[in-house]
This record gives sequence, structure tokens and C-alpha cells, in this order.
Amino acid sequence: MTYFYEGILNTKNVPYKVRPLTTKDIGQVLALQDIVIDALENKQILQPLDFDEFKYITEGKGMIIGAFAEDELIAFRALMIPPIDEEHLGLDIGLKKEELQEVIYQEISIVHPGYRGNRLQKKMAELIMQQLSIIGSSFKYVCCTVMPFNIPSLKDKFSQGMIIRALKEKYEDRLRYVFVKELGKPPEKEWDETRELPMGDIKGQQALLEQGWAGFKMEQRDGEYWVMYGKKTTLRKKDGC
Repeated sequence: MTYFYEGILNTKNVPYKVRPLTTKDIGQVLALQDIVIDALENKQILQPLDFDEFKYITEGKGMIIGAFAEDELIAFRALMIPPIDEEHLGLDIGLKKEELQEVIYQEISIVHPGYRGNRLQKKMAELIMQQLSIIGSSFKYVCCTVMPFNIPSLKDKFSQGMIIRALKEKYEDRLRYVFVKELGKPPEKEWDETRELPMGDIKGQQALLEQGWAGFKMEQRDGEYWVMYGKKTTLRKKDGC
């Protein structure tokens, strides 16, 4: 398999290479996923994928890219074409049923604990979205979910220009933000109205989202995380991006 990107890990001063992963790589993917889960203090932060889900992606329902250093898989990131069902994230952000086929998910993103501090999560996000555009994708929206207070993942999504459009229970009653980005469209920077709420104020955020507000930024103040919400009066209620 051909590598399409090469870089340097600043913390270790060693090179790494990135390539698409295939079904043959799933064993390494699962092993790395287990290492990351074992290192988590709160296991609910990560929604892991199993062998069949990774196989589904590598057999044409998305893509996975992996970063290798010294022949070891140290990070991977996945996109998945979701099945059209009642749990589809497009429904959570207000898309119509006929628009759901235009949605692709940003799935799991994993970085080996020993290689953190190299901004690999951000770089892998850039690379996988570049690969999506190279293959001539017809997708219009990218969606994903993040658990409140999963600060690294929240920073990752906001840095990509994704916005929060829902906050609800997913994956067997696990509370999740639902993020979306309209591909090919610059992030919204001008809002007619803005409000700020503590991340722990779940009901307050849900009320704003139901009224058509969107979470576009996160800040930490005096040890507490706040989410900035904006509203465009020209937008329909919960109409996606």
C-alpha cells in the first residue's frame, strides 16, 4: 500500500508515514484501540468499533488512514458511510430523509498514548478530509458525536469548523453532542445573536439547540468549560449547517 504523507514526530524526532488501511490491518487497529481504551480514566469517553464495523468501513463503506512510526501503527482515523436508519445523525441535525445519503460520519480517531503531543489527531483529520475530496466524494455533510467534557475531541471538532446542532442520548443512552460541517462551505463566523453556557448545563444547551442555536466555540475560564452558541435569524430551525 502506498504512503501518501510523511512527517516528523517532534517529541521523538522520528519520521512517520500515513497510508490508507485495509481489512488486513484491522488486527493492528483493534490492538491500538485496546491500548488507548486501557489508558482512559473514563472509558465512556470513547465509543469503540468492533471487527465487523472496521471491516464494513474497509470494504467500501468509508475509509481509514493510519500513521506508522518505526513500522508500528501509532494513530488512525476513520470515515464511515452510515446505514440509513432511525439513528442516523442527519435526522438529529434536522436533515430531510432524502438528504441522508449526502452524509458521511467522522468516526473513531485514535492516537497511541506514547505519541501524544505531536498534534497527530489534527493532522490526521486534515489528511482524511483531503483524501475524501481527492476521491471525488458526493457527500455534502460530515457528522460526528462527542461526549461532553471529552475536551481533546471537542477541540478537534471545533478546530475543523464543525458546529454543535444537537445534544442528546445516543449509543444506548450515552449523552453526546452531535456535530456537523457542510463540506465546501467556510465556517460560519458571523452570528446575529450569541450566548454562552457552562458545558455542565445540559438542559440549558438542549433548550438553545431546540430553538435553532448552534455551538461554535469552547472556552475554559477559571477551571470551568463554557460553550459559545450562535444563532442566525435567517436560518430555519435546526436545518443543518
